[in-house]
Amino acid sequence: MANKFETVKATKDGLAVQSELEHFAAIGWENIPEDDRDLRLKWLGIFFRPVTPGQFMLRLRIPHGILTSDQLQTIGEIVQRYGDSGSGDITTRQNLQIRGIRIEDIPAIFERLQACGLTTIQSGMDNVRNITGSPVAGIERDELIDTRPLVAQLQAMITNNGQGNSEFSNLPRKFNIALEGGRDNSVHAEINDIAFIPAYRQGILGFNVLVGGFFSARRCEAAVPLDAWVTPDQAVLDLCRAILELFRDHGPRTNRQKSRLMWLIDQWGLEKFRQEVAAKLTFPLLNAAPEDEINWDKRDHLGVYPQKQPGLNYVGLHIPVGRLYASDFLELGRIAQTYGNGEVRLTVEQNFILTHVPDAQLPGLLAEPILKRFGIDPSPLQRSLVSCTGAQFCNFALIETKNRALAMSAALEAELELSRPVRIHWTGCPNSCGQPQVADIGLMGTKVRRNGETVDGVDLYLGGKVGKDAQLGTCVRKGIPCDELQAILTELLIERFQARPRAPTANNPSNPMLVLV
Repeated sequence: MANKFETVKATKDGLAVQSELEHFAAIGWENIPEDDRDLRLKWLGIFFRPVTPGQFMLRLRIPHGILTSDQLQTIGEIVQRYGDSGSGDITTRQNLQIRGIRIEDIPAIFERLQACGLTTIQSGMDNVRNITGSPVAGIERDELIDTRPLVAQLQAMITNNGQGNSEFSNLPRKFNIALEGGRDNSVHAEINDIAFIPAYRQGILGFNVLVGGFFSARRCEAAVPLDAWVTPDQAVLDLCRAILELFRDHGPRTNRQKSRLMWLIDQWGLEKFRQEVAAKLTFPLLNAAPEDEINWDKRDHLGVYPQKQPGLNYVGLHIPVGRLYASDFLELGRIAQTYGNGEVRLTVEQNFILTHVPDAQLPGLLAEPILKRFGIDPSPLQRSLVSCTGAQFCNFALIETKNRALAMSAALEAELELSRPVRIHWTGCPNSCGQPQVADIGLMGTKVRRNGETVDGVDLYLGGKVGKDAQLGTCVRKGIPCDELQAILTELLIERFQARPRAPTANNPSNPMLVLV
């Protein structure tokens, strides 16, 4: 029996609402048919949020996380219109989500986005999501493959150059693709449905291929080797097309919790899946290289680094939990143009990179007031902090995450001295948008019964590792009330991450307690 989502898609394709946007804008959000408002609009990157009725979220498509200062300016001006309700979040897929949007403004907003080369098409629901790549592609001194052209070609193929592509708009479930051209697995290849990682085969540089990685409320799995190697050219696009077509035509659709690519691989077996992929290609699918080139520890790219281009630098700025407001977009766009060439990059850690900054411009850039908020050398817990949207804006989230994550990190750092960053990821629900499974410490929101009352809580994950030898963490403790979490994290940071209690001072006579406003 078809589930509700498959019935909605069979009744009318999600992309069909493109022609109805003007009508929806005229009648107001309350009068849009429910299936269009709550589901089909997501094919256009427009998300109705019951927790903020009348204020929609727009999810952009920013392949490779690369933006221009003009695009930042446009986004800032769009967000600015909505005052205190307007904001934007950098996501864990090098993307942006902007909030506070009213449906009556969306046709004009789409015109502005298109004019500066941005789109929201197919960024939600059962589509290929934002395609990720190394945030320093093309500028990294030790880069192996510049993946930017391939990501741009994939984006064009999947979205029909941003116009919408019905070939790939009705997948059984969402789908993630990542291309890594460096040595440190900056894209978290293991959590993607298809991931390409650099590898030499018989002296030729190409990609080994991983398939099937995903997080869901029902199951989390790391991607597995397809035993395939492709050259960094059209073969990447052809392989992606073959896998997407197989997933579209044969992927399971009955149960939404069992509809990701790995469920099809399980059903067929990896050997048959590989055979079916190879049969759709016009070239032989070669076996994987014995070893890949992912042999560096993961970097966060915060700070100042020389580029491969002589005399130029990239500068990584820390954006606390990825949250930006209109003035931030405008100011970041200004400094990107003033000190660099106007190009910026987003990272999966929800941070921001300015590129092509000449040596002579570095002192002026580093003296800019905005770098007091978005610094290049944040404190150890703030540096590696990641958070999903949380209950403030997302109706799926069981707890507030962003504000709580910032308050908790500040309280822990006031209490403890840390000699190195510790990656703490917060996610508000089992959908795992905050990716707690890849963190040193992962915190997944839940509800906890205590003394007959329901309170905010988290499940605790440990053991996630990124970079070389990446692995997913596991849940080690369930149902910790949030107001008991600080003591548990304090003990954990001391025992496993070599933190030390701070000595009492006049300004800090005793250990602070977390206060969440």
